[in-house]
This record gives sequence, structure tokens and C-alpha cells, in this order.
Amino acid sequence: MNKKDYYEVLGVSKDASNDEIKSAFRKLAKKYHPDLNKDDPKNAEENFKECQEAYSVLSDETKRYSYDRFGHAGVGGGGANASGFGGFSGGGFSGFDDFDFGDIFENIFGGGFGSSFSSSGSRGPRERRGSDLLMRIELSFEEAVFGSEKDLDLDVIEDCEECDGHGGFDQEKCDTCHGSGTVTTEQRTILGSFVSKTTCPDCRGKGKTYKKKCTHCNGTGKVKEHKTITVTIPAGINNGERLRVSGKGNPGTDGGRNGDLYLEVYIKEHEFFVRDNDDIYLEVPLSITEAILGCKKEIPTLQGNVKLTIPAGSNSGDKHRIKGKGIDNKARRTKGNMYVILKVITPKKLSKDQKKLIEKLSSTELEDIEINKFNKFVEKND
Repeated sequence: MNKKDYYEVLGVSKDASNDEIKSAFRKLAKKYHPDLNKDDPKNAEENFKECQEAYSVLSDETKRYSYDRFGHAGVGGGGANASGFGGFSGGGFSGFDDFDFGDIFENIFGGGFGSSFSSSGSRGPRERRGSDLLMRIELSFEEAVFGSEKDLDLDVIEDCEECDGHGGFDQEKCDTCHGSGTVTTEQRTILGSFVSKTTCPDCRGKGKTYKKKCTHCNGTGKVKEHKTITVTIPAGINNGERLRVSGKGNPGTDGGRNGDLYLEVYIKEHEFFVRDNDDIYLEVPLSITEAILGCKKEIPTLQGNVKLTIPAGSNSGDKHRIKGKGIDNKARRTKGNMYVILKVITPKKLSKDQKKLIEKLSSTELEDIEINKFNKFVEKND
């Protein structure tokens, strides 16, 4: 099932500011939250999850950029699980384990209001895998047919080598939450008094802090580096196919691993060869005399030139198969064929001697069943 556009779900334009997105979600969250909407809790739950998913993407600068470029595939949604992209958690309301309801509601409503409704507010943050990215690469005809290695320049997010991805040195128990990863708060609202557990703001639910923050990654545990990676292109890859580069997507959070980078292949056209899956088609021009008298023609193939016998009386459009001279597809373990399509070329300029020969030829009667049949039809139709 196709997912709705996230901007449409929240009812905002694609150039909406962060404040406008937050305001739209605030209104919809109050309207659809299952603990507040008792009239139609089932539909309210579904609508709430839709809004929650849209807000989690559009409120995050990195995810929103990927979504604007690639749609749901860019943030791991849109039913792309079958093609290798990670999706959002599904199932019932408690299936949204990857979303920190407390953080979002605390950010919007203030205090612990949202956490009192959260099914997972008492837990610390879970490891979350980064979303996948999609990138298009261009290959020459030969690179796709024979395989190759391509160097890609990428900005990748990786664990900081200085602190091994921890973000600091000299680990100690968090003083704020005493190592539990959560803090308990009580708040009085128009709906009553709510006691809630929220993620500790100092250790972000980890229960531990560091005496010395890593200056190389500024305490994040992640650093951006410009790297050149080499990707192996398998022989026989086709237009539109994708290659997966593990761990080169968007960074994970709370210790989660990076997403993957998917490379979508675009193959440039060849000047003479035309590809149809693993078969190759080649249009071969013939002179009139070659077509009339027949000849042996040298034909270029992917594996080198071969001799092809052109029978006398050949016409434009005649097709000859050269078995096994197509693409040797290593991944599918198949080998295509080559098809030669003849094209008889009529000369546009003739010398005087050539014209005399043609005129002499035209004065002779060259019998042809198709021509004679057509001529009789013309006479009968007159």
C-alpha cells in the first residue's frame, strides 16, 4: 500500500518552517492521540501513527533532506522493505518502539505531558539504525557489459576513532538519573496530575556520562569524513539495477549502525550496439551490390570481429543470429546472442560510369515475385 505524502499528512506546504511543522503536529496529536480521542479510538490510533511518522521525518533536517530528494525510499519507508530498504515499525500502537514519544511530546507540550501517554516512556533510547540513501551512478556501455571498478567520492559519517564512538573518556554513572537512564516528573495540567518517566536529558537514557568530552567529535561519537570508496560493478549489470554499499547511508542514533547506500545504475547508450537484456542488436549497412550479389561481411561483436555470410538477394530488415556473442552475464550465469539487422544503403551520388551501369541494369528485366505481384495489383486497380 502506498504511503501518503508526509507534508499532506501534516497539512503543511513543502517549504514549511520547523515551527509550522511543529504547530501542525501539535494540533493533530491532540486530535488523534488514542488516550484523548475516545469517540473513534481505532481510526484515531492509525491517524496518530501517521502523524507521528510524518513528524519524525520532517522535523529532522537530515531525514527531511533525504525525503525531499528520494521520497519514502530515502528515509526507509514507503513499502520499500522488499527492495532492501528498512521501514518504520508496524503493528499496533506499541509497535512504534523506534519513536521516542516522550522526547517529542516534551518538546511540543512541555514538561512530561506526552510521556504519561507513552507506551514506552519508561525506557531509555534504543539503538536505531540509520536510514538508507539512494544515489545514481552513470556507467559506459562497456563498464556495464564487462564489469569494472568505480571510485566514488562520498561524505560518510563514521564512529570517531579518537573515542571509539563513545563521545568521551572516563565513563561514570550519570548523577541526574543515578544510572537509570530516566527521570520521574509530576506535572499538573488541565487534564489532571500526571506522573511520568522521561529520558534523562544529561545522558540521553544511557545511564552514564563521561568526565571528559571528546573534542574531535564534540561528544557525538560520530565524525564526517570525505572518502573515496571503490565499488565493484558486476559484468552484465542492467539499466535501473541497484548495488548495495553496506554502512554508507545515514548515521544511526544511540549506538545504532549506519544505513546502507544504494547505487542505481544508469547506462549510457553505445554508438552502434543496442542492448536488450543480455542480447545485443547491431544494424549493419550494405551496399546495393553486396545485397544483390551476397558477400562475406566482417561483423564487430563484444568478443571481437567475426565473418558473417550475407546471402545474395538480401533486403533491409533481414535478421541474422550469431549465437553466444551477446553479454556474458556472470550473475545470472547466462550468455546472450547477437542479432545482425541488415540495412541496404542506396547511394545518393553516382559517377557518370555508375549511372550508365545502373541505366543498363534497369533496361534488363529482373524478375521478382513480390514486384510482379504488386505490379499486377496496380494494373488491376487501374
